Amino acid sequence: MGRRNGEYSVVLIESYIPSATVPSLVGIARLAAESPVISAKRQVEYRSLESRSVLNRCSNPRMPFSWTINPYRGCEIGCRYCYARYTHEFMGMEDGKLFETRIYAKSEAAALLRRDLRRPIAGAIAMGTSTDPYQPAEKKFLVTRELFEVFAEGSGRELSITTKGDGVVRDLDLLQAISQRNRLSVNITITTVDADLARLLEPLAPRPDLRLAALSALADAGIQTGVFASPILPWITDATGQLEDLGRAAQDAGARYLTGGTLFLKDSARQEFFPLLRDHFPHLVSDYERLYRWDAYPKGGRVERIERTLREVRERFGLRAAAVFAGPLINSQLSLFD
Repeated sequence: MGRRNGEYSVVLIESYIPSATVPSLVGIARLAAESPVISAKRQVEYRSLESRSVLNRCSNPRMPFSWTINPYRGCEIGCRYCYARYTHEFMGMEDGKLFETRIYAKSEAAALLRRDLRRPIAGAIAMGTSTDPYQPAEKKFLVTRELFEVFAEGSGRELSITTKGDGVVRDLDLLQAISQRNRLSVNITITTVDADLARLLEPLAPRPDLRLAALSALADAGIQTGVFASPILPWITDATGQLEDLGRAAQDAGARYLTGGTLFLKDSARQEFFPLLRDHFPHLVSDYERLYRWDAYPKGGRVERIERTLREVRERFGLRAAAVFAGPLINSQLSLFD
């Protein structure tokens, strides 16, 4: 582990002797089982994870990007509704709690990204699709910042970042450098402006007002920024007044767009979310059981109402549905990355 500016940057520890490989584990599960512990606190364990690449192709045609980057696997913020908990299952961990207590920092991430970007890469790149790039681990390991340093070397790319972390303003210098020669948008996820409700749903996320302050700082610096209201929780955060409050706060902070989607619940997320319902919203348990009985992606009148209300809120506060860039994207990164 190397030290830089008082922080730690993750590399594989050469003196580490991996435990005996479990024969039944292969691929990412084997790498996770053999990964060294590099730090720990309270109930959270940080490990260094060897990766073949940090740039992953997105195969979902409904997504507005072609590639994804997640500097970490697992997310300490611990959102009770988080859909990404299932990603730890690929590493042989079925317990959904491990997603927020066993965090993997990708080793040599900057070198891997620099290598990958030497190849022709067409399409938009999204960072933070499965874990938050500014979760608490970033203060220790700086993987996200090191990746931004690579992007700042090139031009002609389309990059988006999604985070609940107000720590994003730490990297304002790099984000400005990237935005001058690339298309960059920063999505600040805010599901509610109610601080108490946010703390219940997103235990270790910064308060909504801190996220809005970060959004304002980004907007003032000329970064195209918007609010992700995802997920919108039926009967919990979807009231017209709640979404109007969010739209007003987004407008006041300088957001250019507001988008969001109704909560979807994979099995791993249900294991964490339904106990929350029973403890704090017992009157909604039967409604949620009915809404999510047949599919992780709900349909019907409630979802249509949420979509309609969100459109009306955007219109009222002059917000777009997504980031919009003027002019052609000039792609010159091949010479810059040679």
